[in-house]
Amino acid sequence: MKIIKLFLFMCLFLSCISCNDDPTPTIAPDTGAGEETEEGNENVTISLSTTYQTIESFAASDCWAPNYIGTYWTETEKEDIAKLLFSNNITGGKPDGIGLSGWRFNLGGGTAQQGAASGIEDATRRAESFMNPTDGTLDWTKQAGQQYFLEKAKSYGCEQFVMFSNTPPVYLTRNGKGFSASGAYSNLKDDAYDDFANYIVSAIDYFKTNKGIDFDYISPVNEPQYNWESGQEGSGWQNSEIKKLSVELNNAIENKGLNTKILLAEAAAWNYLYETDNDNGRKNVIYNLFDNASSSYVGDLKHVAPIVAGHSYWTDGNWENLVNVRTTVGTKASAAGLKVYQTEWSMLGDGYSSSEFVGFDNASYMDIALYMSKVIHCDLVYANVSSWSYWTSIDLERWSHKNRFLLIKVTPAGGDYGDITQSGTHAATKTLWVLGNYSLFIRPDYKRVELEMKNTSKELFGSAYVSPDGKKVVAVYTNLSANRYDVRAKLANAEIESIKTYTTSQTQDLEEESVKDTGNSIFVTPNSVLTVVYNLK
Repeated sequence: MKIIKLFLFMCLFLSCISCNDDPTPTIAPDTGAGEETEEGNENVTISLSTTYQTIESFAASDCWAPNYIGTYWTETEKEDIAKLLFSNNITGGKPDGIGLSGWRFNLGGGTAQQGAASGIEDATRRAESFMNPTDGTLDWTKQAGQQYFLEKAKSYGCEQFVMFSNTPPVYLTRNGKGFSASGAYSNLKDDAYDDFANYIVSAIDYFKTNKGIDFDYISPVNEPQYNWESGQEGSGWQNSEIKKLSVELNNAIENKGLNTKILLAEAAAWNYLYETDNDNGRKNVIYNLFDNASSSYVGDLKHVAPIVAGHSYWTDGNWENLVNVRTTVGTKASAAGLKVYQTEWSMLGDGYSSSEFVGFDNASYMDIALYMSKVIHCDLVYANVSSWSYWTSIDLERWSHKNRFLLIKVTPAGGDYGDITQSGTHAATKTLWVLGNYSLFIRPDYKRVELEMKNTSKELFGSAYVSPDGKKVVAVYTNLSANRYDVRAKLANAEIESIKTYTTSQTQDLEEESVKDTGNSIFVTPNSVLTVVYNLK
């Protein structure tokens, strides 16, 4: 046995390239692939005394398939899907789900009731509304499938709920559609701002009164920098129009005696939060909405949250852009006294660096999930986001998209292009489990703490978080390199009682392993995401 150990040690020694003794700075340069490290080295240092943002939620949205699944599919299928999304139980070392702590509920525009007349060709991209498209009456039995998953989220212990709107109800729009013909301007009728605000508040009040569900936030506009002229529900918005709606919404919330806060403004990409405004009054959101020198300032409204929300699309094509753009977001938001929420991401763009991603045709499901982990990491560490949300929790896998846009794949009885109202089957994908490396273990009120790694790079990175009581530390590492890496850590001023790890890889889905000796090496293997949970004495 000693000879075998000596042989293994020598193999590791010969394959190891000498490490830099200096700790890597928090904002890491691109230093290339991670290097295999010798067993027993403390290549990671976690300092609990240096803290950053408080994490509030990891979330996903219920656009659009959940309404169909929740309405028409069998109870067994629905329940199993809900468990995967919301359960935080770990049974026999196997997580039942990823324990989402946030859920985003789409307040639909009514295009589903319009059917083909909506002008939205793909039926699965239409959304119901509680407001009747023809006469403006309210029917709370609509969006039944979404209500199913909303109630499931609540029953599983999900803690944060956000209601969001892609378009005003079609009854209130200029063109009577859920998509816009108003270009850079709102599709909401000029005389309907108060009507829209009162409708939103009536929906919030309905769920509070009848379902016992409090919506922490209402996000009344989505990606206002786009014109949304076809394909799905949406509308452009001027910053000045966002202010006008926010004033009406603030008054309606106050009049109803609710505590819901207004979350602004779901920027279509991070750079829209700070870029000079040369787009008809739709950019430079931090200044326009949250600087009291701006004519569109809303920061003095009681129910406007001191949070700026944006989407991680289009600025995620390579490591340098990921870091630089998000560092700017974090700096600008901090200077304005704002927290940051990342409220929507999936692998939407096509501009990914060929040196960092194999391309969609060649990518495996795990490749896509690993890239998502890179985005999550950069949003958390450089933009300092307090909440991170994936786009569509459930969807059909069509057009060779693999798991680019979904966490859970659903297949109707008629196949991927079949009728979604016909119950079928579901499958958890690697994006679900990799998101779970974060969401299941980094719970609300955990704080990000300082983590330093030797040889960190665009292919090897990690972050750490401490529980509110200081008794648990969670570290999440992603290894995109060809070498395994020892993440045995030194926890400054802390004594470790026990350690468990959870690995997602091509062959593992949050596979649990106990570390028998707290001084042992902990390897993150190539092309995997590893969560390390430290229980402290």
